[in-house]
Amino acid sequence: MAKVICITNQKGGVGKTTTAVNLCYYLAKDKFRTLLVDFDPQGNATSGLGIDKNDPSLGVTMTDVILGKNPMSDCVRATKYKNFDLAPATPELANAEVEITSMQKKFVRLRDAIRSVEANYDYVIIDLPPSLSLLTVNGMIASNYLLLPVQTEFYALEGVAQLLESMKLVMKQANPNLRLLGVVATMYDKRTSLSSQVFAEIKKYFKSLTFKTTIPRNVRLAEAPSHGVPVGAYDKFSKGAKAYKDFTKEVEARTK
Repeated sequence: MAKVICITNQKGGVGKTTTAVNLCYYLAKDKFRTLLVDFDPQGNATSGLGIDKNDPSLGVTMTDVILGKNPMSDCVRATKYKNFDLAPATPELANAEVEITSMQKKFVRLRDAIRSVEANYDYVIIDLPPSLSLLTVNGMIASNYLLLPVQTEFYALEGVAQLLESMKLVMKQANPNLRLLGVVATMYDKRTSLSSQVFAEIKKYFKSLTFKTTIPRNVRLAEAPSHGVPVGAYDKFSKGAKAYKDFTKEVEARTK
């Protein structure tokens, strides 16, 4: 049985997709069979791995899977990295979300899709939209763990309480096995007192659930997606690459 981790924060721009892509990359480097499910209509995880999300010849995507047109196995494709597969998304996924509201089993469509392929993997990582949407609820119901990236900036914890309330509701109504894997501080700049203050607030609020590793503000991290590669493949000696490598070890330890 694969360990299924959804990554979400209802605020955009917190490093959610960067975390998803690089966590998968380093899990795969550590010889874990890993599937990244792009379940965000922005499709940034897809384009961040060098795939043109607007290419009409892209083939089967998560839109087709969630609408029941194709099985998950048709959507999954190998990336250029060993042990690392991707289920891509396109902006059409936003329309699919509207369509499934009137369909049967609208909350468990992603769970059922992942169950059909999870025997092939050690980890399934789901990159969810930055919103409390039907897609997000599908992701929570499909997962064993929720991973929360929080940027060390002003208003960092705004909206987090609401997200955790939604998580509790999902646990109560549909997935009692879901639990918070932890909170990772992103865009951390040790030169500023604000980053240190916000990180202290995060630790105060989440205590032992806060990951020790912080993800720094790093030029290489920002550049890598535009080249369609994880930071470890772009510049493995960068601070961003080292941080995600260390962070992945912590995730592995927490999911043993």
